[in-house]
Parts: sequence; structure tokens; C-alpha cells
Amino acid sequence: MVIVKDISAIILNYNSSKFTINCIESILKQTSNRISYEIIVVDNASETTDYKALKQAIATFNAEHITLVRSRYNTGFGGGNMYGVQFANAKHYAFINNDTILQNDCLNIVFNFLEAHKNAAVCCPQQYNEKGEVQKSFDHFLSLKRELFGRKLLESSNPKTYPKRQKVYNSPLKVQAVPGSFLVVKAEQFNAVGGFDTNIFLYYEETDLCFRIAKHSNQGDCYLVPAGKFIHFKGQSTEKSMAIKKELKISLLYVLRKNSGYWAYLTLKWWLTVKLFFKSLIKPKNIPLFVLLLKGAPISDSLKQKQIISV
Repeated sequence: MVIVKDISAIILNYNSSKFTINCIESILKQTSNRISYEIIVVDNASETTDYKALKQAIATFNAEHITLVRSRYNTGFGGGNMYGVQFANAKHYAFINNDTILQNDCLNIVFNFLEAHKNAAVCCPQQYNEKGEVQKSFDHFLSLKRELFGRKLLESSNPKTYPKRQKVYNSPLKVQAVPGSFLVVKAEQFNAVGGFDTNIFLYYEETDLCFRIAKHSNQGDCYLVPAGKFIHFKGQSTEKSMAIKKELKISLLYVLRKNSGYWAYLTLKWWLTVKLFFKSLIKPKNIPLFVLLLKGAPISDSLKQKQIISV
């Protein structure tokens, strides 16, 4: 008989094993025995030396509930997590960035919250930076008006629908989307919508997932649960480069077109193209972004199409 765990914690590693090891250690240290859990670590085609360092460290933990699997192909954020889901057996999935450190019994806190709230499908603990300062831990759905007018205008004009992200909250708050740095979702709702869209290599996977779950079910609400606390170092496995900036625009326009339609995509595409044209006149380094937008930021230009299979 297969025993179903309360939570499967799924962590991606990409050439950043030191952060992954610290993340695992914090989960083992902070998580109480009041819930049953497993940790699934997906190495997303890291360099051999980094993978071996991770494998050796995990062996020293001597914990039967940690599973390490390796992909021969960098599948990106959504694809890597979907690979990890194949090995998960739990009521809830916790997708945790490897550059995070749990500050308290987060998994137990979010588990109890989801169990107690039938309408809740997704939640996230409160995010802090390495200095202990509160960080934004939720977002509003990606939409044309959000991109054209900005989040602050939405929050000031309609605070009930768009609560302020900069504010510190002490009790659970219903929101539209939570970040992928620590996204916890009921497996039933996650499975029902097919999980993450693996066409997306990086960025906007979480807002797309939250949008589809909310649209699919009247029990698909999303919440910030500030009782849970974690530190996020941000971007430790993603280098800042023109390729990454391009990926951000590709994913932005892909998700907008998918969930808001062609006219919203077309409007934002030309708005961004005009902005980048003038920026490129001042800073020529923006020309590659301008050219990408002029082409429509096709998903065929995504980094996903440039990955090779390791032998």
C-alpha cells in the first residue's frame, strides 16, 4: 500500500548546489513531525561537478524521504518542477526555490491552512530578504491594464481587488497570485489544470498557474499566509544577461496572449516596442530587445529552444 504524504517539497537545482543544500537543511531543521513530508530534488542538467557535490551532500543527510533525480536536459522552471511532480506522492505540492531558507515551520503552517480552508487552492508564506526585511509575497494577475498603468494605480483605485503589495500583513490575505519562490498548491487542483505550462522556460509560470486554477474551480482561491516565514536570496541560479531579459519579454507576451487574448497581446507588444525604440536611441545595448519585440517576441526565440541533451 502506497502511503500518501501530506506535502511534497519540490526543489530545482541548476549549478547552485550550495544553496540547494542549505535549503534542504532548513527544511529538515524547521519542519515538525506533525506532518508527513518528502523532499524531491530535481537537478536540471547542472554541470557534473555541481551535481556530484549535491549528490554527496544529500547522502550525508541520511534521510529516506529525500529523493534526488537528474534531468539530462534543462527544462526550465516549469518543466523542471513538472519532472519532479512525477515522483511526488502527496496531498499538496510545495514548489520551493533552492535559494530560500525556512525561518519557521512553514510546511506545517501552509498545510494546516490549506486543510482548514476548502476554498483555498494555492498559498505562500511571507517572504523576507537576507537582511530580514519583508518582501512582496504576492502579485496581481498579469493583464494589459496592469502592464500599461502599473500596479500602484490598480491598488489605489481598487484596493479590495488589488491589495497593496508593499504593506505588511499579519493575517491571511486573499490575493490573485503568489511567487514561485515558495508556492504551495493542493495536488488535486494542480493536477486538474495540468500543472505548469512547460512552453514557458522562465518567468510568469506562477501567475499563469494561479490564473488557470482560479478560472477552473470555485475552490481555486489564492492566499498569502504570513504566519509562515522564509528568506529568499533571489536569482542565485539565474544570471543577469540579455538572454534572460529577452526571456522575460517572451514569457510576458506569451502568457498575456494566452490568458487575455490577441488584442491585449498586440497592444502591449507595440507599446513595449515603441518604448524600447526610444530607449535604444539612448542606450544601444537595448537594441536586441527592440528587435525581439519587433518580431513579436515569438516563443521560438526562447532559451527553451536552445537547450541540448547531455550525454
